Amino acid sequence: MSNPLALEFISRRIVLAMVVSGLFGMLFVFMLIEFDHQTSTEAFCTSCHSMELVAQPYRESAHYNSPSGIRASCGDCHVSEGLIAATLDHIIGARDLYKQIFGPEYDNPVVNLLHMPEASFSTRDWFRERDSATCRKCHTQKIISGRRADTLEIHNEGAEGKTCIDCHYNLVHRKVPDKQVFKRDAWNLMVEQEFGLEPGTAEQIHQGKIPPPAIKQEN
Repeated sequence: MSNPLALEFISRRIVLAMVVSGLFGMLFVFMLIEFDHQTSTEAFCTSCHSMELVAQPYRESAHYNSPSGIRASCGDCHVSEGLIAATLDHIIGARDLYKQIFGPEYDNPVVNLLHMPEASFSTRDWFRERDSATCRKCHTQKIISGRRADTLEIHNEGAEGKTCIDCHYNLVHRKVPDKQVFKRDAWNLMVEQEFGLEPGTAEQIHQGKIPPPAIKQEN
């Protein structure tokens, strides 16, 4: 025969374990929510000097200075909706931290600009993979209006098989040509002219063959 006292003891342990597990689960979810919130802010995203270079054009864009008073933060555009999806995005984004520590000297404006096309192409692919879901959080296709009378028709019919980022890139950060028409030689020449570099040195810096010039970042 089973011992009632033993069963009661086991039942209490099970209930206690469930309560403790539930509390830890709630604490874990709360920590994830807070983690997502803190790591999606402009202050966090621009805490690295290299990201401050990216943020400068953003602060001059319509997404930052909207006439409506609504401001799209870094996380609004670059972090998926939903706690799990957002957490995964942050985990994937940790590779940027790895590159910041062990990769090229991204804090240097020359290096940053030389590697900007790769970062832009990767980000655009991220948007395409998600069908520009973060864009659609704010922009509703059915009520889009514009200066042209056929704006809505263009979005409903002309954009078939496309997603927002296919047409609406270069709106927030420094302009980078589409990957299909991008020319590395032309980009390198632009960097050399902007920073007064010797002809042909940009690609060598890009490949890490020679160190970049010491250029102080403007605050």
